[in-house]
Amino acid sequence: MNIIFLSIGKLNHIEDKGIYTDLLRKFRDNNHKVYVVSPREKRLNKPTEYTSENGIHMLRVKIGNITKTNVLEKGISTLRIERLFLKAIKKYLENVTFDLVIYSTPPITFEKVISYIKKKNNAKSYLLLKDIFPQNAVDLNMFSKKGFIYKYFRAKEKKLYDLSDYIGCMSEANVDFVLKNNPRIFQDKVEVCPNSIEPIKIDNNRYNLEKIRRKYNIPIEKTVFIYGGNLGKPQGVDFLIKCLKANASNHKVFFVISGSGTEYDKLQEYFDREQPTNAQLFSQLPKEDYELLANSCDVGLVFLDNRFTIPNFPSRILSYMQASMPVLAATDVNTDVGQVIEQGKFGFWCESDNVKKFNNNVQLLCNIELREQMGYNARRYLEENYTVEHSYKIIMSHFNKNEKG
Repeated sequence: MNIIFLSIGKLNHIEDKGIYTDLLRKFRDNNHKVYVVSPREKRLNKPTEYTSENGIHMLRVKIGNITKTNVLEKGISTLRIERLFLKAIKKYLENVTFDLVIYSTPPITFEKVISYIKKKNNAKSYLLLKDIFPQNAVDLNMFSKKGFIYKYFRAKEKKLYDLSDYIGCMSEANVDFVLKNNPRIFQDKVEVCPNSIEPIKIDNNRYNLEKIRRKYNIPIEKTVFIYGGNLGKPQGVDFLIKCLKANASNHKVFFVISGSGTEYDKLQEYFDREQPTNAQLFSQLPKEDYELLANSCDVGLVFLDNRFTIPNFPSRILSYMQASMPVLAATDVNTDVGQVIEQGKFGFWCESDNVKKFNNNVQLLCNIELREQMGYNARRYLEENYTVEHSYKIIMSHFNKNEKG
């Protein structure tokens, strides 16, 4: 099959680890021809470019800046992506006949691109639903359901769902939400196609783990909790700060926070003001160091804002599970990520407005025997449920009933 994948995520190299690159390599390794269309932001001063890299065709389209910029520029650049992608596809991929177009949210503004590819090639379409917008923005009070902005993007969302032959959701709660709030969608086109990776073996060499901890002044004898990833409004940073404050005198634990985002400055302000002795905040670490550091920690943290009515399922739990780490999640009540964690016996959950319950879970995870058992369970659950082999077979089941994977 000829497969085209559309994403606004920055795909630097196809051999990098990640939920999309791992899946695309799986298609490649099963003898499909894969074409990737991804953005190249204006700040890089590089033109649109079409190349072939490690057996995958890469079309990088020059667009405006959509990260590390103000809201106005991000909004304008996001709205222009569709036109720029369509122009580049017509120029560079006009002679390719596609069988399947795969795309992820965000954004929900690929409607014209998908429609063009489907009509021209008689292709099937598969949506990897990673983000339910605009409802998530309404939940965080970014705009109202009564306004023009919501109505515009809600109409776009409905058209995208209509165009999609199949919709792969991250969890059962996602499936239920989509069907409940979009009654005109046929039930048989919506299914669970979870976030997934190609797990690698993590070297838990004690010497290397202690070495990286010493490099960044992280205690060896304490239970170290790590949060790594985006630090924006969806993560409910105010609750994270409350948890750090509540544990300021807890000498058994140490918290490592590493990431960037719109709420990073709020965290930096807390660290500057309170100067906690059992926590560290990092903005940018070398990738290799971050991975070593993350793998040297004891518990992975997940935070989601308590106001969400949509069921998010953060992909960062996969890296914790890959490293055989238990997961401590503090989220809203609508996501089923906590349910999955607790049913799989690889961590604990609490609502992200309950500091007392969070602290109780922290205390439980200071038990090394419990951590080791939960860490083992985490890796096993990952291999049984969240590998790209699973996602690949789910997608391909619609196109080749005899596909072996």
